[in-house]
Amino acid sequence: MLHLFPRADAARLQDGPRLGLSVSRKVGGAVERNKVKRLLRSAVDELVDRFDPAADVVVVARSDAGELCERDGLEGVKRELDELIAQSTKQGD
Repeated sequence: MLHLFPRADAARLQDGPRLGLSVSRKVGGAVERNKVKRLLRSAVDELVDRFDPAADVVVVARSDAGELCERDGLEGVKRELDELIAQSTKQGD
């Protein structure tokens, strides 16, 4: 799940979008949750130009995120995140 929120601190927009991650315990133990977080951060870093620099980006990883990371790795996470970005920009139009 992806949430985009406009930022109130317009003076600091040169920093780019800020990222928040939430990975449920349903994903797995601490080791698995940390792996999901690392892959999500890497995916967001590679897709950062798709986000509005004046946005706070919050990614909520659900229970099947661990399975996706294990099966498809970074490429799978980037693909899913890219789809979420496309959906969120479509809804914002």
